[in-house]
Amino acid sequence: MREKFKAPRGTFDALPEQQQSRQRIEDTAGRLLERAGYRRIETPAFEDTELFSRGVGQSTDIVQKQMFSFDDRGGRSLTLRPEATASICRAYLEHGMQTLPQPVKLWSAGPFFRHERPQAGRFRQFFQIDAEAIGSDSPLLDAELILLLSDLLAELAVPDIRLRLGSLGSLDSRAAYMDELRSYLRSHESEVSKEVRERIEVNPMRAFDADDERTRRVMAEAPTMFDHLDEDDAEHFARVRELLEQNGVAYELDPSLVRGLDYYTRTVFEFECERLGAQSGVAGGGRYDDLIEQLGGTATPAVGWAAGVERIALALGEPQQPGRDGVFVVAEDAAREKALALVTELRRAGLAADLDLADRATKGQMKQADRAGARSALILQADGTAVLRDLESGEQREIDPAHAVEELS
Repeated sequence: MREKFKAPRGTFDALPEQQQSRQRIEDTAGRLLERAGYRRIETPAFEDTELFSRGVGQSTDIVQKQMFSFDDRGGRSLTLRPEATASICRAYLEHGMQTLPQPVKLWSAGPFFRHERPQAGRFRQFFQIDAEAIGSDSPLLDAELILLLSDLLAELAVPDIRLRLGSLGSLDSRAAYMDELRSYLRSHESEVSKEVRERIEVNPMRAFDADDERTRRVMAEAPTMFDHLDEDDAEHFARVRELLEQNGVAYELDPSLVRGLDYYTRTVFEFECERLGAQSGVAGGGRYDDLIEQLGGTATPAVGWAAGVERIALALGEPQQPGRDGVFVVAEDAAREKALALVTELRRAGLAADLDLADRATKGQMKQADRAGARSALILQADGTAVLRDLESGEQREIDPAHAVEELS
């Protein structure tokens, strides 16, 4: 007997019974974002590797350890996209969106890929909803995106949510702080992990994200960016906080929040669900005012976020059971063709309709109608009439099959 295939490690099959919950997350996000002027964009599942190594950052775990990269038949290095922002910024530049009225508001949804250790709600292929606003440095834009994400999680009824908020300042104001942090880490070099020691020169702020317990104790006493924000950065951050407070969004200031991508500047934020334990993040993002320039464009401020569909679904618990809907047409063998014609007519009229396709007897068809979640069964009789039976209440009445669309509408 041949060995059965299984999905690759770290991937999963989103089964039919899970689709209602997943679709509700995407549909709710799309509705909220479209209402706020964000337009949908779709980018390729793979890009030139250089886009991510330059945009996401050479010192990140994503680039160093997690990217699925391969050479195509022409010898070009390609990578399955590990995140959306770099791809959307590439599209913004490639298609001349800088000539449009700014900011350009975009959103997307789709699969992403990272070679990381699989765990609950985290997979090597995962689905994200992404929102980006490119072309303005106004704190109003930071606040708008955080408010939209807060509204999304509230409308989905994700429980036990908290918002962590921080600021990484601009690259210029961060330079002096980075020197101070490097000096601090060198003085504690024997106490931090090997991984952190290797990153002291390239990106010492990544030490705030370390899982190693000794490193975390060292970082608890480390200097933070909050004390090194220049006047403009501090004013921008204060304005974002003020706008959130005015609109009823509670937050916790977190000077250690750096996120996992090198392109962030100024505002960074993360929404967490406490019931998920240590890996509690469900969505987050921040401002990236230098990324467009790093990708070859002119200096262009921008801000965005990503929300993990699997993480949100895990926080919501068991998938919701769909309610009963539609009609199941039941017919004896002699009336099978008539049943198919009637189902086709109902479907073309915009109604959910199904029929037996496995040659079951009438009793078996009624059981199948119930298993399929139909609201009612339309039973075609030998004399050309039909009975419409409510599958929840059991009530039934005779109808004329010729007027089934009008009766069911």
